[in-house]
Amino acid sequence: MCQHQPACPTADSADREAARPVAHHPEQGWSLLCNGVLLFEDTGELLPDGQVIAPHRPLTTGQVAQAA
Repeated sequence: MCQHQPACPTADSADREAARPVAHHPEQGWSLLCNGVLLFEDTGELLPDGQVIAPHRPLTTGQVAQAA
């Protein structure tokens, strides 16, 4: 699917989110990457094979966990 040189990461690569967007719809909260991955603004993903990747937002920097 990707025509870029060098080629973007494939949908099954660990760095698949580094592929270039071919459609971007921020008003709807999603982007289609050139490797076929649908990337959602909450960091969830839908892979071309139908596999769902749950959102995986990092903790904000400077956030400290409180002891119980």
